[in-house]
Amino acid sequence: MTETLQTSTVIARKAPGKWELVAMMAGLMALNALAIDIMLPGLKEIGASLGVTSDNEHQFIITSYVLGFGIAQLAYGPIADRFGRKKPLLVGLVIYFIGAVLCAFVPSFTLMLLVRFCQGLGAAATRVISVAVVRDLHGGRAMAEIMSLIMMVFMLIPILAPSIGQTIMLFGDWHLVFVFLALAAFGNFMWITFRLPETQHPEDVVELTPKAVIHSAKTVLTNRVALFYTLGTTFIMACIFGFVNSAQQVYVEIYGLGTLFPVAFAGIGIVMAASSLINSRIVGKIGMRRLSHGAMIGFTVTNGLWLVIDLIYAGAMPFWLFYGLFMLAWFQFGWIGPNFNALAMEPLGHVAGAASSILGFASTAFSALLGAAIGYAYNGTTTPMIAGFFVFAAVALCFTLIAEKGKLFQPHNPEI
Repeated sequence: MTETLQTSTVIARKAPGKWELVAMMAGLMALNALAIDIMLPGLKEIGASLGVTSDNEHQFIITSYVLGFGIAQLAYGPIADRFGRKKPLLVGLVIYFIGAVLCAFVPSFTLMLLVRFCQGLGAAATRVISVAVVRDLHGGRAMAEIMSLIMMVFMLIPILAPSIGQTIMLFGDWHLVFVFLALAAFGNFMWITFRLPETQHPEDVVELTPKAVIHSAKTVLTNRVALFYTLGTTFIMACIFGFVNSAQQVYVEIYGLGTLFPVAFAGIGIVMAASSLINSRIVGKIGMRRLSHGAMIGFTVTNGLWLVIDLIYAGAMPFWLFYGLFMLAWFQFGWIGPNFNALAMEPLGHVAGAASSILGFASTAFSALLGAAIGYAYNGTTTPMIAGFFVFAAVALCFTLIAEKGKLFQPHNPEI
């Protein structure tokens, strides 16, 4: 026990300070957001350049990346539990870098989807290992606070990314967007190389054998709290992917925003970032369960009201009303996402890599498929998107009730 405490102390001393850790982990997770959002203004140009005419098929450039990102997370967890956090993370960044470079030179849409899938395979390391690193160093409400700050910075990327993409394309075509992604990956690689020590505790090393992997997966999947908060997170994240897939068509085709599309897109990101910042400030006093449960109920009710109003207006309500309800609903996301992540990870610190990989896989691969269904259902109105939000929110609320045995708002101990 004394040796374990000494090891923890040494790791904590070598680790970056709170704010550098937040910036570093947010920078890693931002690579994923950049790979999705930076190209939204150029989806039509990319598709046209590669011979694609259907607007709905342009979305596959996003979906293929997210599927690779989600599936690979199942592998990175056991690898990170066996070989530590740092080396697998650097390998993932190299794969991401190569994928970005290749995307700039692909001659066909099919190859673009294949290379984007491979780029997602590399990006998966940033999601799995960043969460595992935070769990190595922090637990309970402290982890929720750190994750909220990371999410706040992470949410700033969707605010900036479309504008960055649009600006890059003023100086060249869409190929330069992927060059920018490659440079971002290289910058993160150098930062991790020189500033992040190995954070895994030696006693938490898990052998990379089928038996050990199955045991870790069983540990995660048989924990009721971890499993159902993971499922809840999956359906909440599906709302984000549904929005990303539909955003360009809703803002441009229905509301005619044109070049103001990045501004409208950014507004929602600002609301979510502000919400995450507030969560980081108050979660230590109020607790993860009280905050996230209240927000989960509010998110469901708000989306239900939004859907009723949408049906009254036949899927074309005034933009000010649409956007106002959007902001109201998604402000509450900042109190759900980071807290659900922390609640799912809390009982699984000894298998943090495997837990992070399963959580990440479910909340990206499954979420991407669910979100793609919303995007593909687009019919010239806002109804498919808003209806998807409400249904997914209601399902997530049901999973939350199961995780807590029907009793919401009850902290399990003073730290949670």
